[in-house]
Amino acid sequence: MTPDEYCQQKAVASGSSFYYSFLFLPPERRRAITALYAYCREVDDVVDECTEAAVARTKLAWWRDEIGKLYDGKPQHPVTKALACAVVTYDIQQQHMLELIDGMAMDLDYNRYPDFDTLKLYCHRVAGVVGLMSASIFGYSDKQTLEYAPELGLAFQLTNIIRDVGEDARRNRIYLPLDELEKFGVTEADIQAARESENFQTLMTFQINRALSHYDAAFAKLPQQDRKTQIPGIIMAGIYRTLLEEIRDDGCKVLKQRTSLTPIRKLWIASKTWLKG
Repeated sequence: MTPDEYCQQKAVASGSSFYYSFLFLPPERRRAITALYAYCREVDDVVDECTEAAVARTKLAWWRDEIGKLYDGKPQHPVTKALACAVVTYDIQQQHMLELIDGMAMDLDYNRYPDFDTLKLYCHRVAGVVGLMSASIFGYSDKQTLEYAPELGLAFQLTNIIRDVGEDARRNRIYLPLDELEKFGVTEADIQAARESENFQTLMTFQINRALSHYDAAFAKLPQQDRKTQIPGIIMAGIYRTLLEEIRDDGCKVLKQRTSLTPIRKLWIASKTWLKG
């Protein structure tokens, strides 16, 4: 199996919506973004799959070393081998690759977030910097696009958090800011017991509206001349905003179920968005 095949397999196996946004890219850019996505999956899996924090920290340290080897021109892992040309061709910054690892490490230090500022730092590290790296691969002519990209990444991560509240709670993780739980009269015990009260629905409506506001803020920053090259992010936003609307319209029932869109629907949204340009 070649490094590119390894990354492709990793992307397909994840079942992520991101895969559908890659389909409309030219082959070279598609290979690069698939390799980047595979890297994101690799470091994310370290935290998700390791039951002992010490083991996870050791593996993340290995990835830090491997990123150093990548930028020294000596990659060892199939993913970093697949990224070797991309980091040069698309000027992907080493600091952003490492900052993603910093974000994953936060999951070893936090299973609760006291306020939105702390959560926002986490979101920037695990998603905002991915937005920046992705924007470089997609291509841009106006540097303002580098302000749009992390804002969109933040919106994506907030969407993931909203969708996964129940699933995360079962892993003893609550990403909703604790001060906001208190503000809306929801306790940690309510979430862990999957009590979908009226207060909880109000809390989640607030979370959804904030996520939607970050999508709006992102696209307000996207220069018109870069909309065509940044179409994968626009496709993802179409898929994710539809998901948020489904959650909202279903009464914010995220504690006992995980809302998702079918592959056919994702492909339909992707195709429609691509045709609109």
